[in-house]
Amino acid sequence: MPTQSKSDPITDSVQEATQRVSELHEKAVAQSKKASEAYLSSYEQAVVTLADQYEKATSASNIEWVVSIGSLQADTTREFARAYTSAVREFVS
Repeated sequence: MPTQSKSDPITDSVQEATQRVSELHEKAVAQSKKASEAYLSSYEQAVVTLADQYEKATSASNIEWVVSIGSLQADTTREFARAYTSAVREFVS
């Protein structure tokens, strides 16, 4: 007579719950990555726009060294924002 293996209802419930939690975790991680990318893109765009406006404002000056410093600060700010967001993107992905 072949032996019948009965499944344990508690074990089955635990396995089903574990599977659901695993799926929810995967979805949460995916959504977190999407939200992080959206935040980083918005941050980078805001900082670059601010630097562009700062450079535009300082270029309206008739004083050459003010224009030069304003341009240098704007360039540095843009480079820092791009480097920062790039590093965070690598860390998050």
